[in-house]
Amino acid sequence: MKAAVVNQACTDVEIVEKPIPAIGEGEALVEVEYCGVCHTDLHVCSGDYGKQPGRILGHEGIGIVKEIGKNVTSLKIGDRVSIAWFFEGCGTCEYCNSGRETLCRSVKNAGFTVDGGMSEYCVVTADYAVKVPEGLDPAQASSITCAGVTTYKAIKVSAVRPGQWIAIYGAGGLGNLAIQYAHNVFGARVIAIDLNDDKLNLAKEVGAEVVINAGRENAAEKIKEVTESGAHVAVVTAVSKVAFNSAIDCVRAGGKVVAVGLPVETMDLSIPRTVLDGIEIIGSLVGTRQDLAEAFDFGARGIVTPIVQKRRLDEVADVFQEMRDGKIQGRMVLDMKKKD
Repeated sequence: MKAAVVNQACTDVEIVEKPIPAIGEGEALVEVEYCGVCHTDLHVCSGDYGKQPGRILGHEGIGIVKEIGKNVTSLKIGDRVSIAWFFEGCGTCEYCNSGRETLCRSVKNAGFTVDGGMSEYCVVTADYAVKVPEGLDPAQASSITCAGVTTYKAIKVSAVRPGQWIAIYGAGGLGNLAIQYAHNVFGARVIAIDLNDDKLNLAKEVGAEVVINAGRENAAEKIKEVTESGAHVAVVTAVSKVAFNSAIDCVRAGGKVVAVGLPVETMDLSIPRTVLDGIEIIGSLVGTRQDLAEAFDFGARGIVTPIVQKRRLDEVADVFQEMRDGKIQGRMVLDMKKKD
């Protein structure tokens, strides 16, 4: 089978031939239909979280179950399922037992610590593969598997209420979905911030009430002007220290900043303001299996619609470069059957 892997130098992605993997007890073999491309894949390729030469990338996979192993009861052959970043937890720790399974200290992550979905076939732990509901396009489902559930979870933990202002920094693949969840699911008033006018125009189309080009004006000051005293919540999907610092500055007293993007930097933080204004800063990782099931449901009902562009598996290096160059709108999805 063909697979997209981290090259031996841990600098980029390459296509290689690999044998179809064998399954063990509690596992299932999935024939992959689609796998989205995420900015985290760039981090893995670059060894930002530890070098993983030869690792099959991808944690936005969707495919059809072709084989099931011994003692599998949660899946059957023919099910359409996810291959997500949260690949498997231990199932017994305090996090797994308290609804915070993605924080499990023994977690396995698809496309990072175990092989992921950028291949024609992939092995999943059956009990951790979430079924895709009828009516949800599998290419769109691939984006919900990471970008969708990540932003949905971030807005859930922000506790934003209907009618409150939420500033979303970054209007790309994650930000576009964050805008839709914030506006369509949670009823919030959305301000989108980006450096790219095309992304901001698209943000306006999918639910942003106000858009701000941070390259032309001070985003935090503009947000305070629009909202009179600052946003109730800021969610940062941008991979930029500048965006995080602006988000801290843009929220009102009692506001929350939810960190989603993963720049390899540190943000600046005024301790007196954080204390005196009661600012909360929350790190939000990808969602749980239940969060993903909920996010899939909103997609199946047409409440949130990922904007995807299908590409061939052998174009993956080009997609990575386009991502580095900031040229991508919506989500790029590798179509394992696409030939031209």
